Amino acid sequence: MIKPLVAALALSAVGFSHSIWADPIKVGIANDNSGPFSAVGAEIRDGINLAIQLLDGKLGGQPAEFIQQDMGGNPDQARQLVNRFIQRDKIDFFTGPVGSNVALAVGPALFKAEIPFLTANPGPSQLAGKQCNAYFFGVSYQNDAFHEAAGKVAANRNYEKVFILAPDYPAGKDALTGFKRGYGKTPSEELYTKLGQIDYAAELAQIRANKPDAVFFFLPGGMGINFIKQFVAAGLNKDTVLIGPGFSGDTDIIQAVGDPIEGMFNTAQWAHDLDIPANKKFVEAFREKYEGRYPSVYAAQAYDVIMAIDAAVTQVNGNVKDRKAVLEALKSANYESVRGPFTYGKNNFPIQPYYLRVIERDEHGVLTNRLVETVFDRYQDVYVDECKL
Repeated sequence: MIKPLVAALALSAVGFSHSIWADPIKVGIANDNSGPFSAVGAEIRDGINLAIQLLDGKLGGQPAEFIQQDMGGNPDQARQLVNRFIQRDKIDFFTGPVGSNVALAVGPALFKAEIPFLTANPGPSQLAGKQCNAYFFGVSYQNDAFHEAAGKVAANRNYEKVFILAPDYPAGKDALTGFKRGYGKTPSEELYTKLGQIDYAAELAQIRANKPDAVFFFLPGGMGINFIKQFVAAGLNKDTVLIGPGFSGDTDIIQAVGDPIEGMFNTAQWAHDLDIPANKKFVEAFREKYEGRYPSVYAAQAYDVIMAIDAAVTQVNGNVKDRKAVLEALKSANYESVRGPFTYGKNNFPIQPYYLRVIERDEHGVLTNRLVETVFDRYQDVYVDECKL
């Protein structure tokens, strides 16, 4: 009678010790705490940290380690950081960078190491199409989508002359391509600026000479802040409608620009006033944690990334080394997203609605976005057929 009891206790001890001393699930997070996208990086950081807090620092109920490092939006620095994540830290998941150029730079090493990359922001056309990969999940959106929705808004409102501009880098090119696709006509002027540019005197002179009905711009972070202020200071807002993608008219930009941004339209796949239980929980928790501040699209996307990882870890019972099972779990999108239920296309980019928002004052006099209307019910990016997954 003693031997079976001893054996049972031994097996119990093995199981107990495994649950206590098992290696934590590791998530590598490449932050933009400095560099051209630092304002955006702060929003992503805050969304990630809120999710971590609500999950008690665990994933799927298992111990987890969230390794957050700054790479300043620099692709070369990001490559070095990712190599450390892979070789030294032995990460199980990766997320974080703001720029599409960084996503394209770090993707190959992550895919070779079979580490799932869940994007908290960039959705470059290359990874939606010919370079799609089973280990890349465009949790946020495909780059063209916000802009294509803005183009459709301009077309629906019969703006005959539209001036469009964006920085000269992958996401900027995707932005203007997407807008033109949604608009369905040739813009009156198309202009690429320098990445990181803050003085737009020359561009504003061109806009004044062009006399458009509307201006569509994609200038993330500090670039957009300066452009909007200078646009309004030049008096161009009196006769010209300003339209941007959601991240060019979101909380971080509103706070930095102030009164001049009121009345600006923008398009996004999420809004803080979406009537969805998971979203209400997120917005309430975010405002409580961050001194009443409304969350941005960036924060919402980053929050969703951590919740998506948590759900996948739960589905595989913590066995994140079974990569095939992890990918299947991630693909199911079986979690309460702040944007509501959505599905992935075969290229691992979401099929989801997109909305028009306008910046107004809420009942407390706070400048924020208000949901206006649905632009697309179920948007599927145009690159999906190029994907061979």
